[in-house]
Amino acid sequence: MGSYHIWTVGCQMNKADSDNLANALERLGYRPTEVMEEAGIIVVNSCSVRQSAENRVAGRLSSLKPLRGERKDVLIALMGCMVDARTEPLKKRFPHVDLFLRPQQFDELLNLAQERSASQERALTLPKKSSVTAFVPIIQGCDNFCSYCIVPYRRGREKSRPVDEILCEAGGLVSRGVREITLLGQNVDSYGHDLPGRPDLADLLVELHSVQGLWRIRFLTSHPKDMSDMLIATVARLPKVCEHINLPVQAGDDDTLRAMRRDYTVQHYRELVGRIRAEIPRVSLSTDVIVGFPGETHQQFLHTWALLEELRFDAVHVAAYSPRPGTIASRTMVDDVPSAEKKARLQAVESLQEEIATAMNSELQGELMEVLVEGQNKGKWYGRSRTNKLVFFRDSALRLGQMVEVMVEKTSPWSLQGRLLEAPRYVEAAY
Repeated sequence: MGSYHIWTVGCQMNKADSDNLANALERLGYRPTEVMEEAGIIVVNSCSVRQSAENRVAGRLSSLKPLRGERKDVLIALMGCMVDARTEPLKKRFPHVDLFLRPQQFDELLNLAQERSASQERALTLPKKSSVTAFVPIIQGCDNFCSYCIVPYRRGREKSRPVDEILCEAGGLVSRGVREITLLGQNVDSYGHDLPGRPDLADLLVELHSVQGLWRIRFLTSHPKDMSDMLIATVARLPKVCEHINLPVQAGDDDTLRAMRRDYTVQHYRELVGRIRAEIPRVSLSTDVIVGFPGETHQQFLHTWALLEELRFDAVHVAAYSPRPGTIASRTMVDDVPSAEKKARLQAVESLQEEIATAMNSELQGELMEVLVEGQNKGKWYGRSRTNKLVFFRDSALRLGQMVEVMVEKTSPWSLQGRLLEAPRYVEAAY
């Protein structure tokens, strides 16, 4: 039977798409290979949110051109956000690529794969592999049309998956050894508004909380304008829902937020963070920031820097603005902040966040962390705490998939080191 290789860049939604495609291919009898050049089916799952991601994809595709000359039987596909309805420019740019597949629309690839396969079993998207954590998309697309973002044009408008379908997938994942799921959406807080009865994310969390064998639930990414007090209260009261929220602010200046079409003010955001921290004790918060947006002055950037200093996030994901063709910003705004200035602003945010994360994590010295063990690296087991802190510890026993308690002995801005305090404990009975 043939083999496949999927190379993925971009967000967790892309990773979930790749996992679904991988498991569908395995249902057809294909097997994964780590060596791309040996695969019969090669898929490059692309991201176009930033220019750096597109450059990586282009480089990967270009590296496959000699392979086309050597192996006529190989099937090469480009999938993901770089592919829109007009594929002719991509076909001209990458003539050695056989298929161009929009996000989640890989039926054409599966049909060709099935023709090559001796197995006629129907392809399903439930994973076969055993894993400790998994991503579960619950809403596709986005209706917000932020001026810098290409997602609505590539992934379409918002479309929620039915609750029963998500529960079925969660149950299937648990039966395969998954103990933690992360619910995904470009705007996960919009979940359910297009479904009969209009269930929301809080309702879905309550339903998933009853799934036996599921220990932890996370969700991302949230939009400040859509996070409700009901959702905050639900996170606070459900033991399986982890105390970590990703809440992108993007900018700390009202004029910049208006230009970005974010539909909230800095004060609204500040008050929302206050409500979250008041309702959910010891919650960890992460955020996303774009620096160098068209028209952003130095003073406006300092407003962002000051907000980050004031609110003190556990993690900040910062990116320098790059225009994406087809977005509102690319059509109507001038990319007028010099590259050197963008780089300086990015470095300033990174430096500030390193100081904040160093101080915040140092306060965890000597604390017990409940850690779900996800894997091993360089002789150490690792996993994440409920608040999404990466924790490492040494132990000679097999700990994969176990819930353990670790005493934090060493901290850094990016991770925690500790020692296993007691025998693994399973938390289902407590929940």
